[in-house]
Amino acid sequence: MDGVLVDSNPVHREAWTLFNRRFGLETTEEMHQRMYGKRNDQIIRDFFGEQLPPEEVVARGAAKEELYRDMIAGRLEEILVPGLRDFLKRQETTPKAIATNAEPANVNFLLDRADLRQYFRVVVDGHQVSHPKPHPEVYLRAAEQLGAAPSHCIVLEDSYSGVAAARAAGMKVIGIRTTHDNLPGTEISVDNFQSGELTEWLVGQNQAE
Repeated sequence: MDGVLVDSNPVHREAWTLFNRRFGLETTEEMHQRMYGKRNDQIIRDFFGEQLPPEEVVARGAAKEELYRDMIAGRLEEILVPGLRDFLKRQETTPKAIATNAEPANVNFLLDRADLRQYFRVVVDGHQVSHPKPHPEVYLRAAEQLGAAPSHCIVLEDSYSGVAAARAAGMKVIGIRTTHDNLPGTEISVDNFQSGELTEWLVGQNQAE
């Protein structure tokens, strides 16, 4: 979701910076880089230490995401990845799922506020799996709920951990270069959904089937 449907990582960076300052913690570029593709409990423990009790980890993660949602509330349309709506309409009959490490509140916020829920048959968020990406569980669960064999699934990813999870699930991966310029392990990488290369590649996959 983040970095694929919506180019939200710049806002997440800003939100983490502001949130961490509440606790006297300055967020470095290295910390931002470690954040990409991770679930909130992993990020909170990374930033604040393993000694935090579980309820505090949950509370801090929820508070940061509330700050993030406040920041994007009036900007959703402008930060959707270019070409997304047209792409989803063109692929309307293709069974699609969201498989994300994101918080349920963020997933619901995006799908409902941006009117995207209609395009996805299945939604699996970070709270529905025991092991977040780079473990393949979230993708395998999404495929199971779609009734699709993993080898027949194509994943769109922007993060290293997401690519690793998809590959471990036995799926093909298309890289979206919102977060990283280079995504090893992908079949192709494109800037956004307006890419002619993306369209041609998908046509080729359909013909191969």
